[in-house]
Amino acid sequence: MKRLSALFAAFTILLGGCGGGSDNMQESEAAPKSMSNETRESPRLEQINSPQKTQQDTTKAETSHGKTKIETLGYLEPIEAKQSVKDVKEAVNDLTYVAFFSYQVNKDGTLKPIKDYAALNAVKKSNSIPMMVLTNFTEGNFSSEVAHTIFTDKTASKTLIGSVISTMKQKGYKALNIDFEHIKEQDRELYNGFLETIIPQLQKEGFKVSTALAPKTSDEQKGPWHGAHDYKRHGELADFVVLMTYEWGWSGGPPMAVAPVPQVKKVVDYAVSVIPPEKIIMGAPLYGYNWTLPYKKGNKFAKRIAPAEAHDLALKEGATVKYDNDAQAPFFNYKDDKGKEHVVWFENEQSAEAKNKLVKQYKLRGLAYWVLGEPFPENWMLLRDEFKIAKK
Repeated sequence: MKRLSALFAAFTILLGGCGGGSDNMQESEAAPKSMSNETRESPRLEQINSPQKTQQDTTKAETSHGKTKIETLGYLEPIEAKQSVKDVKEAVNDLTYVAFFSYQVNKDGTLKPIKDYAALNAVKKSNSIPMMVLTNFTEGNFSSEVAHTIFTDKTASKTLIGSVISTMKQKGYKALNIDFEHIKEQDRELYNGFLETIIPQLQKEGFKVSTALAPKTSDEQKGPWHGAHDYKRHGELADFVVLMTYEWGWSGGPPMAVAPVPQVKKVVDYAVSVIPPEKIIMGAPLYGYNWTLPYKKGNKFAKRIAPAEAHDLALKEGATVKYDNDAQAPFFNYKDDKGKEHVVWFENEQSAEAKNKLVKQYKLRGLAYWVLGEPFPENWMLLRDEFKIAKK
């Protein structure tokens, strides 16, 4: 989030016109290409490269047991069938939605297929809701040109809407997350117009529709990652929105917490001023980064690290884990075998609890996790202990 549009978030799909693919594609579907850290140029890109995780939808309300009822959503990158199914099974009981990242849009409105067959079947056998994620991601980045074409070419837009509806029906998706990023600032109203066209048609078919929003603290924020995201209008059109509240600390940037609570809180403060809190799902990271020091812009990108891996690394290196009371996130330093200094910022139970408190404080709809497949058992135990997860 820092320039977010960014991070943790991704991958691919191809469905022709309104016909699209079907389950007949099964595991022969082309898998999206994974990007190396060195090729990523922004926080959002790093976010996009990760294993799968799920989300949930919920009507926030107090249960008879005193737990707040929320929806949770976990983003999943179905790159390899066996691993994808494993990631789904490990998290699905704690998720309202499992969001498949992502079906990529071509300029003509067709879609690139992903390897979602096996993992999608696993979700269908659970009581979680399969969600399709639609992106303008192409050739290693979010494409402002693809977005602009879809917004301005009526034929391409009509084809896309038909492709999405056809694919969702054929494959059994029940919800859609529209994640268009890095859009030209001047295309803001065009993007709103596209949403005004596609969302009612999807809702008419019985599908829930959400949008992903870059972290903003005011409507004045400009630039390709923020300017075209109209919080108020998205809140009016979509069933709910997902705030991408992470990636302040990103692989190509200076070492810091991925989702420092003060910054996250500023985004939520703005969001609830223009969107009803019951329509807001707040993003939360399931990862951290391992930076080699000294940090210098242009150095090799930091390696992403799961919370459980960070914990094990600290033990292995005999490092003392410290907690930043301002950012509300843990970190530690160590020296590798080559004598290089490192700093690792990650997530633990205490930092997850701080984010859960924000959901309760603002009475938000729930939490969205990027990304499934990153071991963090304490998070799920804490989630179950503090909330009741909405299910279909």
